[in-house]
Amino acid sequence: MIRYTLRCEHGHQFESWFQSSSAYESQERRHLIDCPSCGSSKVERAIMAPRIVSKKGREPSQRVPATAPVEAASNEPTSLMMAQERELRAKLKELRDHIVKNADNVGDRFPNEARKMHYGDIEHRPIYGEASPDEARALIDEGVEVSPLPTLPEDRN
Repeated sequence: MIRYTLRCEHGHQFESWFQSSSAYESQERRHLIDCPSCGSSKVERAIMAPRIVSKKGREPSQRVPATAPVEAASNEPTSLMMAQERELRAKLKELRDHIVKNADNVGDRFPNEARKMHYGDIEHRPIYGEASPDEARALIDEGVEVSPLPTLPEDRN
C-alpha cells in the first residue's frame, strides 16, 4: 500500500491510499479519484516527504512530514488530537456516505462482480460489497483494483 497526498485543481489537499503507484496512475487516467471537498476529478500528487525508518526497521525516525502544518504551542495537546480525530472520522464518514450513495451494493457477490468487470465480462460500474480477507487477497493477486471500505467504531453498534 502507498499513501499519496493529493491536491485538486481548486487547491484542496487530501490523502488517499493506493495498492501501488501504478494503481494510482490507472485510477487517475480514468478520472476515478475525486476531491472529497469539491468533487473535482482533476487531481495531482502533492509534494510529500518520505517516511524514513530507523536502522532497527521498526521505529520511524522523528522527522516531521513536509506537509504537516506548524501548530502554535498549546497547553492542551489532547484537544488538538481530539479535533484531528474528529476531522478524520468526519472525512471517513463522508467517504463511506459517498460510496454508498454512488455505488451498487452487491453484497457477498463482490469478488465475482469485481472479477467480471476486471476481465471485461460485464460493464464497469462502481460497486461495493463483502469479501473475506482471502478473497480480497486473491483479487489483488489477479490485478483487480479493490480497496477496503473504511469502517468506523459507530458503524459496528
